[in-house]
Amino acid sequence: MAQVVSHNDHPTTTTGLDHRKMLMWAFLGSDCLFFGSLIATYLLYRGKSITGPYPHEVFNIPYTSISAFVLLMSSLTMVLALAAIQRGDQRGLKVWLLATALLGTIFLGGQYFEFTFFVEHNGLNLTNNLFGTTFFILTGFHGLHVTVGVIILLSFFVMAWRGRVSQTQHLNIELAGLYWHFVDIVWIVIFTVVYLVEAPNIIG
Repeated sequence: MAQVVSHNDHPTTTTGLDHRKMLMWAFLGSDCLFFGSLIATYLLYRGKSITGPYPHEVFNIPYTSISAFVLLMSSLTMVLALAAIQRGDQRGLKVWLLATALLGTIFLGGQYFEFTFFVEHNGLNLTNNLFGTTFFILTGFHGLHVTVGVIILLSFFVMAWRGRVSQTQHLNIELAGLYWHFVDIVWIVIFTVVYLVEAPNIIG
């Protein structure tokens, strides 16, 4: 008997995965290489700035740790949003999507404050030394990814508010979740190799 395919089904690849999920994984893989090159560049030029300000002079690790914690908590709310749509809980979907977007926005606000403080109080910018150039490009590129993620989440929230996200469309939320978790994982790496490695110099 031939299998009946509904209009909501999407073609699968030879791996058995939906083609949209494969495309997302391909995108994340290429983005991982891009971030890897930026992180490698930062590490390559770390400690080679001839003039200040230097990392240990500008970083406030406790403050950035709070921002990192906020972003990590948003991964939890994203998981809850996906779980909600999978069981058909529209109210839960809207609550957790909005919570994830708000946590991402709080992170972006913290990053904006940090960047502004570095520029206005420490004189750090894109052009005054190697540290400033590599730091702002790396963390700014990540901030751009978070911004895109927040826009995606708010778009899904509006769609859910209008009743346009059904339980059968849970893959769309799952794909948004994959992107969001990727952004969070990248920040863990950035926070470790950029901020935490300077902790001994700051304490000293």
